[in-house]
Amino acid sequence: MRLGADLASTPGKVIYQNELLQLIQYQAAGSHQHRKPLLIVPPWINKYYVFDLGESNSFVRWASEQGFTAFIISWVDPDQRLAQKDFADYLVDGVLAAIDAVEQATGEKQIDLVAYCLGGTLLMATLAWMAAQRDTRAASATFLGTLIDFSEPGELATLAETAAPGAKKTARARAGHGAALASTYQMLHANDLIWSFVVDSYLLGKDRFPLEQLHWNADSTRLPTALHQFYVENFYQANKLCQPGGVALAGVDIDISRVKLPCYFLATIEDHIAPWQSVYRGAQLPGGARRFVLGGSGHLAGTINPPAARRHGYWTNDTTPLPEKADDFLSSATRHHGSWWTDWQKWLLAQADANTLVVARQPGERSLKVIEDAPGSYAAGRGDPPAAG
Repeated sequence: MRLGADLASTPGKVIYQNELLQLIQYQAAGSHQHRKPLLIVPPWINKYYVFDLGESNSFVRWASEQGFTAFIISWVDPDQRLAQKDFADYLVDGVLAAIDAVEQATGEKQIDLVAYCLGGTLLMATLAWMAAQRDTRAASATFLGTLIDFSEPGELATLAETAAPGAKKTARARAGHGAALASTYQMLHANDLIWSFVVDSYLLGKDRFPLEQLHWNADSTRLPTALHQFYVENFYQANKLCQPGGVALAGVDIDISRVKLPCYFLATIEDHIAPWQSVYRGAQLPGGARRFVLGGSGHLAGTINPPAARRHGYWTNDTTPLPEKADDFLSSATRHHGSWWTDWQKWLLAQADANTLVVARQPGERSLKVIEDAPGSYAAGRGDPPAAG
C-alpha cells in the first residue's frame, strides 16, 4: 500500500519540524472552521496515520469535514543519535513544541487536544506539567485507549519483562531502539485487529479484511533507549504517574489532580492493550469535569470507527460524578448504536466558546511556512532529523 495515496492521503502540509517530530496541518474542507484548533498526539511507537488510514475511515478527514482545524504530530523514527532522548524530552520538544507551533500557526491561545494510547499517557503528563506552570492553553483533552493508572495494565504487563536487568543491559548494548517494545506492540495490535475482525465481521460476512490497519501495525518506529527505560520502570513497574509527585519531568513534580480542564476518555470493551477497567481507573484522577465512554470492539477497531460504518456501538453513563467502580458504570450505562465519534463531537462543541467560527485557515498562511506535503518525510522514513526546529 502506498503512503500518501492508499494511506495517509488527506491533504495537508508539514509546517514545523524538530528532531523528534513533524507537525502536519490539514487543509480546510469548507469556508469556515471552529476557532479552537485541534491537535492530535499519536503514540510514538507507531506512525501517525492510524488517524488517516483510508478515505472511508480517516479521523482527520472526518474532523476536517466537521469544521475543525486539525493538526497531528508525526513522530520521527529515531536512530542511535537520539538514543538518550527521554520522556521529558518528548514532553518538552514533543507535545509542548507542537502546542507552541499550533499557536503560531493559528494565533489561538486555546487548543483542544486528542491523544491515543501511549500518546495519551504523554499528554496527561504534559497537562500536569502545564498546570504546575499555569499554562492554560489546553482547552480540553481527549484520551483514547490510554493507561494512566498502571496497576493492572493487562497484556502490556509483558513490557515490564523487557526492562529486567539483563534485558536493559542488552538494550543499551544495542543502542536501544526499543525493538522488543515495538515487536510486543505489533503482536498485540495484530491479535486485536484479527480477533476483532473475526468476531465482528468475518463470521457475519460483512466487512473486508482490515488491510490498512495491518499495514499500519507493521509500520512501527523504534524508540530511544532512555525513553523506553523511563516509561517501563516508572509507569508499568512502579505506577508512579498516578502518584502525586511520583515523577518529576523537566524540573516539575507531576500531579494529575492539578489537571482541571474538561477531559473525555474512551475505552473499548474488548481491549487487551489498555483494558477498559484500567482506563476507567485513570479517568478518575484528573481534577476537572470528565466524560467516560465505553466503545465496542477492541483497541484499534473500536477507536477508528467512523459514523458511516454503523458498527460496534458504545455505552455512556451520565451519572455525576462518575461511579467509582467500572462495573457500576457499565451496569447502569446506556447502549448506543453507531460511532463514539459523534458523541465526542457533541461533547467537544458543548465546551466553552466551541462554536465560534473563523474564516477557514490554510497551512502556511501565517509565520510557519510549508515545509513539504503530508504525510511528510518522517512518516515515510526519509531524511535526517534537523538539529533544531
